Amino acid sequence: QVQLVESGGGLVQAGGSLRLSCAASGRTFSSYAMGWFRQAPGKEREFVAAIDWSGTSTYYSDSVKGRFTISRDNAKSTAYLQMNSLKSEDTAIYYCATGMGAPARTLIRVSMVTYWGQGTQVTVSS
Repeated sequence: QVQLVESGGGLVQAGGSLRLSCAASGRTFSSYAMGWFRQAPGKEREFVAAIDWSGTSTYYSDSVKGRFTISRDNAKSTAYLQMNSLKSEDTAIYYCATGMGAPARTLIRVSMVTYWGQGTQVTVSS
């Protein structure tokens, strides 16, 4: 069993920055890939970013590439999402996720997720 708890969401103006955190507990955090997804009102949940167990390989959706950075600190069992140059279309609930043994490159699909966090709201005002 894995528990994921997100924090760091809030209200920010367009062009601003936020850093989300995802604290994990349960099984060995450093053994599995982590991902971030988001869901805007009336839309399906979509992939944002993923990182492999070592932090060496990262993956991003085209909509956030160059603006968002995913990272992890295995000593703290925490994953991060640094979001810069935020746009109004980034407004959504952001979810931390893991597929346990699934490679990071496959965490681009919702179907590969085994555990979800409860989500944190990010609102970008224009």
